This record gives sequence, C-alpha cells and structure tokens, in this order.
Amino acid sequence: MTLVAQIIITLAQVYVWVVIISVLLSYFMDPYHPVRQGVDNLVRPLLDPIRRIMPPTGMFDFSPIILIILIQMLARFLAALF
Repeated sequence: MTLVAQIIITLAQVYVWVVIISVLLSYFMDPYHPVRQGVDNLVRPLLDPIRRIMPPTGMFDFSPIILIILIQMLARFLAALF
C-alpha cells in the first residue's frame, strides 16, 4: 500500500472518530459548550446534507451512521486508486 493510500485511510479513520465523539458529546454535553461547538463545526457540514435527504425517524438520528459508511467507502475507493 502506498503512502498516499495510508494517509487517506488514516485521515478517514480520524474523521470517523470525530463523528463518534460528536455523537457522544451530544448526549453528555451542553450544546453551547465550546468543545462541543468545535467538534460539531467539524462534523455538521457533512451531516446536514444527509439529514436533509433522510426522512425523520423519531428520536433517532441515523445520519452519523450513514456518514461513517460513506467516509469508509470513499476512503477505500480513493486508496484503491493509489
């Protein structure tokens, strides 16, 4: 595996962890806390389009799961190109 492919996969994994941290912080931290706002600012630009497309499912938000799957698929595709 080339260095470029490893970098792509590593960056994707880091972003997946940022999405997971964002989900966990949404359960335990005030939405106006600076740490949560910082993490949400990293994740929200990719979650908002998914939330617009997906129908509401009650109190569960499946958009982070969809985003994680899309990130993994895109990273593997880009890594395969290199």
